[in-house]
Parts: sequence; C-alpha cells; structure tokens
Amino acid sequence: MIEIYTDGSCLENPGNGGWAAIINDDGKIEKISGSEKNTTNNRMELMAPIEALGKINKKKKVKIFTDSQYVKMGITNWIHNWIKNNWQTSKKEDVKNKDLWLNLYKLTQSLDIEWHWVKAHAGNTLNEEVDALAKDAAKSN
Repeated sequence: MIEIYTDGSCLENPGNGGWAAIINDDGKIEKISGSEKNTTNNRMELMAPIEALGKINKKKKVKIFTDSQYVKMGITNWIHNWIKNNWQTSKKEDVKNKDLWLNLYKLTQSLDIEWHWVKAHAGNTLNEEVDALAKDAAKSN
C-alpha cells in the first residue's frame, strides 16, 4: 500500500507557487516538491498528485490524501462530465487547467486509487508537513 499526502500553495494567486507530496511506500518515505512562477493555487494542487503518481510502483494500491476539494471532486466526480461534455463545465465554459486534468486522469487510469479529503490546518501531521513543504517550494522562486 502506498499513501500519498499532497498540497499546493501560491504566495499570491496568481503568483509564485509550489507543490509537494509525501509518499509512504510501505514505510519508505519520499518527500518531493517543486515550484513555478506566475501560476495558481489550483494548478499547484494538481501538480502534487501528478508528480507523486509519476514516481510510484504502479502495481500497488494507492491512497491519496488532499485538502483540496477541487482536486478530489474534480478527479472522482466532475471529470466524467467534463469528458462527456467536451471539456465544458455545466455553465458551458472551458474547464480550467485542462492540461493538468488530462495528465492526472491519464495517470489514474491504470492505478487502483482511493482519494481522501482531509481538512486543512486541522492538526493532521502529514497534511501540515506537506503544506509547509509546498509553501517553502513557493518561496524558493
């Protein structure tokens, strides 16, 4: 079993951003992070699971923990309608961050993933740690 905690951060929105993930592969911990200039918080929230899923053993069951309802609802619920509606929202607007949603969707198709939402800044140790890593990455720009 692989457990992944993810988070994204922007110093200003838009502005310098950072993403981070903590990957626990049966006790082997890996912490990854990165940054971008002139980005948005939502893009950074999406980059974290994309980068983490690119690093894991694809044969293992995965649990992803995110404090972003945008990411969790997007990948487990909304994306099916977006695809069916040619990447239009229910308001007939283009889906924002389509490039990242396509990337994340493609990565998830061959994996057994459970998505979990965790409340931000509520004392969950790993969520707090990944939040700090994402903020540090954003500041590194």
